[in-house]
Amino acid sequence: MASDVSLRSRRLVAEPAYHVCEYCLIHEDDAFWGCQVDHVISRRHGGGSEGDNLAWACGLCNNNKGTDLGTRVGKPSRLVRLFHPRKDRWTVCFRLEGVRIESSNSIGAATEKLLKLNEENRLHERDVLAQSGRFPTIEALARMKE
Repeated sequence: MASDVSLRSRRLVAEPAYHVCEYCLIHEDDAFWGCQVDHVISRRHGGGSEGDNLAWACGLCNNNKGTDLGTRVGKPSRLVRLFHPRKDRWTVCFRLEGVRIESSNSIGAATEKLLKLNEENRLHERDVLAQSGRFPTIEALARMKE
């Protein structure tokens, strides 16, 4: 499917995100499939291609998220929406514990679960990047402080 997001719009999403995935903090240069524009609220669910609905996401996060808006978490289980990079602060929803991305609230827990942020292969990837000084990058840390 052809993208309705222009090259200019892509730049306007990537640059404020410092070219870092707004979910897992991997820099696009280190992501196997790079990064791409994510419709936070998918077009399938009525989300538009305006800047306040677009995020910069690595291929893994974007693929795992798909068109989902939320998932069930907690005991008792309840439906919780996903992290929205334009409305939520990363540091309110998550915290870094080494290379693990731990949730700090139910939104973080839903996102951590659905995007599989702490799957073994993702932890290994971030560990290798951390050992070479690439995770978290200065850009990722700057993004977290916004």
